[in-house]
Amino acid sequence: MSAGTKTQNPPRRFPWWIYWTSLALILVLALAPMISVLVAFWLAEVHGCILNEASTHPCIINGADWGSDLYFMLVMGWFMLATIPLGGIAIAVWLAVLLIHRYLVWYRGRRREA
Repeated sequence: MSAGTKTQNPPRRFPWWIYWTSLALILVLALAPMISVLVAFWLAEVHGCILNEASTHPCIINGADWGSDLYFMLVMGWFMLATIPLGGIAIAVWLAVLLIHRYLVWYRGRRREA
């Protein structure tokens, strides 16, 4: 190599794993109350239990009373009023950051070629 030549570092790969992991985390946190409600209704139906928000009802699953736990899981669904809109905002911010980051990486790559 002569003294006048520059060595260029190969371009780094775009960190997709960070974006996919953060999107999965946003979705899990936003949808957790809905998942809790669905699991509670599924468990109650499979075991023939009554489940409503009026009060707890006994629900025997494998010899233990899960009525209060299922009621708690059902009432946790009210958090959807906050988590779904906040998750939507978080996804919009996530998408904006992804597009800006991706554009900047593309723009730098174009500048290197020129």
